[in-house]
Amino acid sequence: MTAVQATKNSDHLLDHPTVDDGAEMWRIARDSKVLDLNSSYSYLLWCRDFSRTSVVARENGRTVGFVTGYVRPERRRTLVVWQVAVDEAYRGRGLAATMLDGLTARTVAALGIDRMETTIAPDNEASSRLFTSFGERHGATVEREVLFEGVHFPDGHDPEVLHRIGPLA
Repeated sequence: MTAVQATKNSDHLLDHPTVDDGAEMWRIARDSKVLDLNSSYSYLLWCRDFSRTSVVARENGRTVGFVTGYVRPERRRTLVVWQVAVDEAYRGRGLAATMLDGLTARTVAALGIDRMETTIAPDNEASSRLFTSFGERHGATVEREVLFEGVHFPDGHDPEVLHRIGPLA
């Protein structure tokens, strides 16, 4: 697999995640205190099974951010972004946007992706801004609707708002 140099910040290298990134991805998600933390096992599986539709950012060989995604089975041209996370020491530098742009360029070219979906809790303003600005950069509309109401979750989880972004330029 070929690494792709990040365009917005030359200090970071964007690459496909490998199993060796799984533990750091879990740590970054845990330390975010915002993301739902999946099991460490799930991050290892994600790196193994969804590497083509995910990305990690590395600085000096260290994983400092990631985006996990998958192609939606019923809509093969739609990339679903599951989680976006940046190590606390690297936040505020545009790394999340750089990773999203890099992943999109790769999946458009390799898989013919022309749409993106993600879900965001209503109070997560940072993620809403990230995906709204992503849509603007890519000349795409952003449609929003509640995908899962809070009552659907057995653990008191907030509702999740589906953001449909496309078509991607």
